Amino acid sequence: MTQFKDKVDMAEFVSGGLFTYPALQASDILLYDTNQVPVGEDQRQHIELARNIADRFNSRYGNTFVVPEAVVPPSGARVMDLQEPESKMSKSEDRPQGSISLLDSPSEIEKKIKRAVTDSESEVRYDVEAKPGISNLLSILGAATNQNPNKAAEGINRYGDLKAATSEAVIEMLRPIQTKFHDLSSDPAETSRLLAIGADKATEIASTTLERARQNIGLLGR
Repeated sequence: MTQFKDKVDMAEFVSGGLFTYPALQASDILLYDTNQVPVGEDQRQHIELARNIADRFNSRYGNTFVVPEAVVPPSGARVMDLQEPESKMSKSEDRPQGSISLLDSPSEIEKKIKRAVTDSESEVRYDVEAKPGISNLLSILGAATNQNPNKAAEGINRYGDLKAATSEAVIEMLRPIQTKFHDLSSDPAETSRLLAIGADKATEIASTTLERARQNIGLLGR
């Protein structure tokens, strides 16, 4: 996997979890008869691995797994760091001002986007190579408003206006998520009940797929 190779080249120590993660991700996908997987651009290779596993297994042992497809959004497929727009936004990086968390307050979101690195030119346009900072903000704005980046740029002529529009869109996009989080966190019993319902549904689907795989491969039942 590209991500593992990149980490090995840059770091003295790389966790074994990064090496085994793609296989575990493939299991999570294939167990639930998933046909479409919404992912970012950097996950395409992982979905291809899941497809390869499904194809190989089906070819050797008969029709067992649904072969999934990656669904990559037109905007936000690769969100970059607000302070270093040439690098992917990541909570693992030591740049808290470069990333937005789902539970960041509106004032925190506004402050981070207001301080986002832009470009020397004043034109607002989507051009990843020439204007990585502005292009990143347009990609985020597009993802938050369900538009492609070029459409999101229409009518915006100043960097300040772009940052204001992006802040507002991100805050509104995260508002229902944050509201639901706070509702659930204030009622642990209800949260546990919903988790149990979800676990039962997941187990029913996964156990059926697993049993089908066991039978097709010729393993004896337990």
